[in-house]
Amino acid sequence: MKGLKNSNLQDFFDGNQWIIVRRKKTATSSNVMLLDIPKMIIEKYAGLSKDGKVFPVPSNTVCNDSLKRISQLIDCLKEKKVTFHLARHTFATLFLSEGVPLESLSKMLGHKNIATTQIYAKILNEKVGKDMQKVSHKFKGMEQSFVSQL
Repeated sequence: MKGLKNSNLQDFFDGNQWIIVRRKKTATSSNVMLLDIPKMIIEKYAGLSKDGKVFPVPSNTVCNDSLKRISQLIDCLKEKKVTFHLARHTFATLFLSEGVPLESLSKMLGHKNIATTQIYAKILNEKVGKDMQKVSHKFKGMEQSFVSQL
């Protein structure tokens, strides 16, 4: 977020606006389509940064101190260390739990290797349960037949 430049916001072939950046750590492209709320936030801060960046972001220390103060106001976050990196992890976990494929999430996060995404985003037990529920109906009525053949 700190280094996001206006030039990273691009209209893509699909007619949507995307954030297109190269990760410093891996030099891998990270592409994320802008949804409505992020677009509104970007519009709110338009023109406030004078160096071509999208947001006028202070240092990491100032940002993390602000996040700490905000988290103290939210009961479920009082015991958590809230940082920008935690936001990245939360993004990955939320998108996985909503069924976004690992391949897509890996591209959004700019990972070179999908194994990194699997480790980083920790597939939730809830996601596994939902996936099992999706296929469980296919086995209804087969139980007795299957068990009797054992």
